[in-house]
Amino acid sequence: MKDLPEEKRYFRIGEVSRIIGVEPYVLRYWEHEFPQIKPQRADTNQRTYQKKDLEIILEIKRLLYEEKLTIEGARKRLRQKKVLGEHPSLISGLKEELRDILKELS
Repeated sequence: MKDLPEEKRYFRIGEVSRIIGVEPYVLRYWEHEFPQIKPQRADTNQRTYQKKDLEIILEIKRLLYEEKLTIEGARKRLRQKKVLGEHPSLISGLKEELRDILKELS
């Protein structure tokens, strides 16, 4: 991720807004639409995001802005990605099946 200090663990919404390239109100909206975004609250009740939150937000931005998915489509894609990430053997099995199909087709 660009402009992320390595030693920094927590980011306020203004910093995240600048790093990601969307307005703070967009981040707050996404927070309601995507349960994967879970900023903590500081003593001052300000949102504090961790690097893992920024990674998820970047992925959401990519799905919405580059792939042009709807909010619901992005939600589904993130759920699918989570399920596949939890089952690496499923991914390797799918890759093997796809290789077999490609061999048959060629």
